[in-house]
Amino acid sequence: MIKQENRKEKVQKRHRSIRNKIAGTSEFPRLAVYRSTKHIYAQLIDDEKHVTIASASSNDKDLKEKVSNGGNIDAAKVVGEAIAKKAKKAGIECVVFDRGGFLYHGRVAALAEAAREAGLMF
Repeated sequence: MIKQENRKEKVQKRHRSIRNKIAGTSEFPRLAVYRSTKHIYAQLIDDEKHVTIASASSNDKDLKEKVSNGGNIDAAKVVGEAIAKKAKKAGIECVVFDRGGFLYHGRVAALAEAAREAGLMF
């Protein structure tokens, strides 16, 4: 019998495929997005130095007050704005978007659009 891949394995497979094509640098860090059922997370990563420049999530103390539920589109928009503000503070204008194996739809798309509206270019 052929083994059925579950959903998480498919996401991980897509993520590996994406990561083979993109990488973050000091000038253009990688905006990595991860979504769980309850929260959404975003990080700016410099893959050359292996450091996280900035991060934001619906689980952060300051953002928890703004959102009632961390697993919806409204929370994703707040996180997108927050990561864009932190990027601007760190002097970053352009990033490389890493959707983390998730489809560019729903919360992932909402985070990306909110980050673009707040001034990040990708």
